[in-house]
Amino acid sequence: MSFIRKDKIFSKSWWINYSLIIVGSFILASGFVLFITPYKIVPGGVYGISIMLHYIFGTPVGMMALVFDIPLTIIGIKVLGPRFGMKTVVGFMLTAFFNDGITYFYGYEPLVKGDVLLSSIFGGLFLGVGVAMIFKAKATSGGTDIVAMMISKYTKLPVGQLMIMVDSTIVLLGLIVFRDWKIPLYSLIVIFITGKVVDTIMEGMNYDKVLFIISDRYKEIGDRVIHGLNRGGTLLRGEGMYNGKEKQIIFTVVNRREVAMLQEHIHKVDPRAFVTVLNANEILGEGFKSLESKLED
Repeated sequence: MSFIRKDKIFSKSWWINYSLIIVGSFILASGFVLFITPYKIVPGGVYGISIMLHYIFGTPVGMMALVFDIPLTIIGIKVLGPRFGMKTVVGFMLTAFFNDGITYFYGYEPLVKGDVLLSSIFGGLFLGVGVAMIFKAKATSGGTDIVAMMISKYTKLPVGQLMIMVDSTIVLLGLIVFRDWKIPLYSLIVIFITGKVVDTIMEGMNYDKVLFIISDRYKEIGDRVIHGLNRGGTLLRGEGMYNGKEKQIIFTVVNRREVAMLQEHIHKVDPRAFVTVLNANEILGEGFKSLESKLED
């Protein structure tokens, strides 16, 4: 069974996905060359290892990343199956090409001289944008992600935790190689910012809130949700754990401004109501972004 979603060659989705990979790879490579590599920052992954090898042996960062990426991908296909398509291969090859190409023309001088913290922040921003664009194209960044997936297959540990463990090990290697406590600290800043940027781009800036409202006057509150806010909702039936009394629970999604309006109305109608407000990373469905448009992104 194939895990790869193939785009028809030269179709609209094909052009969009490969454009995202090209631009994302360039931004990713720029982040390494302009902000990360000049300060010996080791942000995990194969590029973290390649940066260390560059300062030890003088090898090109991009070329060394390919030396790791190619065999890891081949092994990953044999162990995990066809999860890594041509787009992933194109992505890591372009990133390596752009990395060494930009280095050839620009050199090894940091864009922001004498400010490692600012370079760490903008390096993480560039890396996050580049990786997210590659993810948007339904590709992966390869590298140590594949190592984590293979270990997960045999240990049953979560892939996310294993990725953190692998990257943390590489960061600690940076401490051993460069013998500078500042390097792993700056590296962690880059890793944190990269993750946050990727999450923000993939999930979008969402200000919607999920509400669970438990009240005996649920009909009046529901009427306000439907007619006052022009929102929908679902009525759930529950049972109180303390007294076994049947409860009616309103489940609805509103934006931040509407939360305040609804809370004020609930307080007037039933001051004893129990309201839970949760942040919604993403809402798909009628009245919000459709699932179809999500899959087309």
